[in-house]
Amino acid sequence: MTSQERTRAELLAALTELGRLRPEWRLGQTLANLAMTAERLDVVGVWDLEDEEGLSAAQTLLAQSIQVPGAGSAETYGE
Repeated sequence: MTSQERTRAELLAALTELGRLRPEWRLGQTLANLAMTAERLDVVGVWDLEDEEGLSAAQTLLAQSIQVPGAGSAETYGE
């Protein structure tokens, strides 16, 4: 497995975990939250998001969700 494949697999697993921890977020909201957490604040933020950036952002959102379930700055992005 290449590094890129490994990163993508980890990102998909993180998205699955985010979906479990944040069932109120639609998939589009989750992707927008990833882009915003990665500081991709422009209109094409999701489009330009690299897998490594997405993984790092997902890990940040997961840490926030685990520390304070149902609260946190990430929740305000999509709601």
